Amino acid sequence: MKLNILAILVGITSVFSQSVLAQDTFELDPIIVSGGLTPIKESKYGRSASVLTNEEIEQRGITTVQNALLAVPGISVIGLGNSFIQVRIRGAEANHTLILIDGIPAAGGNGEYILSGLEIANIERIEVLRGPQSVFYGSNASAGMINIITKKGKNGTEYGGSVKVGNGHSSTARYSFRTERGGIAVNLSHLDDDGYDYSGSNGEKDGITGSNLNLSGDYMATKWLKLGFTFRNSEEDYAFDSNNFSATTADDYVIDDPNQNTRRIEWLGNLYAEYEGMDRHLTHRLSLKQTDFEHSINSRIPTKTNRLAAKYLLSFGIDGQMVANTDHLMNAMLEWERDTSSTNPNYERESNSVALEYRGSLVSGLSYQAGIRYDNKRVFEDNLTWTLSAGYTFEGSGIRVHSSSGTGVVDPSYFELFANSFGFVGNSNLRTEKNSSFDLGIEVPVLGGRGVIDVTLFHDELTDEITSLFDSVSNISTYINQTGNSKRQGIELSVNLAATDSLDLQLNYTYLDAINPDGSVEIHRPQHELLLSITQQIFCGRGNVTVDLRYVAGNYDSQFFSPFGRAKLSNYMIADMSAQYELNDRIVLTVRVNNLFNKEYSDVRGYAKQNRIAYIGLRAAF
Repeated sequence: MKLNILAILVGITSVFSQSVLAQDTFELDPIIVSGGLTPIKESKYGRSASVLTNEEIEQRGITTVQNALLAVPGISVIGLGNSFIQVRIRGAEANHTLILIDGIPAAGGNGEYILSGLEIANIERIEVLRGPQSVFYGSNASAGMINIITKKGKNGTEYGGSVKVGNGHSSTARYSFRTERGGIAVNLSHLDDDGYDYSGSNGEKDGITGSNLNLSGDYMATKWLKLGFTFRNSEEDYAFDSNNFSATTADDYVIDDPNQNTRRIEWLGNLYAEYEGMDRHLTHRLSLKQTDFEHSINSRIPTKTNRLAAKYLLSFGIDGQMVANTDHLMNAMLEWERDTSSTNPNYERESNSVALEYRGSLVSGLSYQAGIRYDNKRVFEDNLTWTLSAGYTFEGSGIRVHSSSGTGVVDPSYFELFANSFGFVGNSNLRTEKNSSFDLGIEVPVLGGRGVIDVTLFHDELTDEITSLFDSVSNISTYINQTGNSKRQGIELSVNLAATDSLDLQLNYTYLDAINPDGSVEIHRPQHELLLSITQQIFCGRGNVTVDLRYVAGNYDSQFFSPFGRAKLSNYMIADMSAQYELNDRIVLTVRVNNLFNKEYSDVRGYAKQNRIAYIGLRAAF
């Protein structure tokens, strides 16, 4: 099998090594790939967004996607141990945040994607867009979206990898070859994490074992036609513990159980063709995306979900300029999507959608973006969503104000509709959840451009929020649409500062007020989250040391044992430390210590978090 893969790579490399067609090139601003129906220049994006680049991630010694997201304002990362991590944006539910991998929905047939051991070594960047994105991405992007973009490589041949040991081991490898005409990239990773006992009783460790393969390529078939593909396969096995619903304390709620295990298999694929016409004033893009997901518990028959989507996109420079350079861009999209689940084989969700997006600039420094989308659905009610955003940069000072508003929708998940396990019974009469949002922010350069402060105020209202309803007599939970609006408002603060030539400071803070229609506090939404990151260069720039301090307060959770209700979790502060040193121009030595002071804390009632753990590794790039 390895020889066959090598032969394929050599063959593809030889194709890309042939003569290159002359092409025009343009000097572009940094772009946000996921910012609309097509990529958008960062300087013209009016929405609240964070982009984590590979360089920033490596400098801070971050090793997993979930740890990287902890540094993003407006995001809560809550998990039952390391194998069941949920991500919430601005206090919304986890399935209100759409997670993409290379632009492909990571979850098949269900809106929520559970993060686990997703290694970060082969990731080029992570884009986090806050606020409704349903106009561009449909259902399940009601609160925002996260696009995890893997490395594609630069011109020439690149290869490298990493190894890491400490409470298990992990390894990654990558290869890419690229010319002006196209390229191919292969990313591999394997994780064998010994884990820890989620019950906190020093029993059997709940570990994770998984492997990932990402393969992508693109080729300029002619001067105007580009063909491309993306493929991903992931397989994971992980252990977890049982629950004691007769417990009287949180310490007794989670029971060490060596017989509980889960297996996940994911397949993602994307085929696309792009054609540029009218001297690049008009572009067409046709894509076909598929996500298959299998999930089995204790070797039972797996639940299988599938998502299939076909999309046509037309982009036109209204002002007569090329699409890549225009100040007035019109995008039009047609999309068909279908998803299925073995939860109910006779039930199939299908939608046909049309969307329009306009981007423009009226005067120097002012840019805006508007979009509208109509979804015609086979099962649920039809939806009309819209978005509007703008940004203005004051000439001379560099101060920038930005604001956005819009709506989003989330269809009920298969589990919410048809659950019949884990003490849950589904409700097939659930309605679509609807979110409306508004935010206003300002970016202020400080210390002569050595730093920037970004403050954003936001307010969201969710109608028909789906929530679980527990019956203490039958010990059965079901799902209902709440009457009234769930309100979420708060502040996102981000400060990035080059204090000296060798010292960088980063501070992110989120204040969140998330309440149900009855005035009760939403669970798993900390009111205060603060991250202070300090990076000091050492050895004349050949190495650095980073210390992250994270403070969490005001987190509530449900209590599924007597007395039933809600309980406030203890506030906590933890510290992580990482260091790296360049052994030579190609190889870097890395060290990381999580939970440096061995703090006992919890994000979910009864579930312990991991004690202090250290890792040492090597990272190479050629």
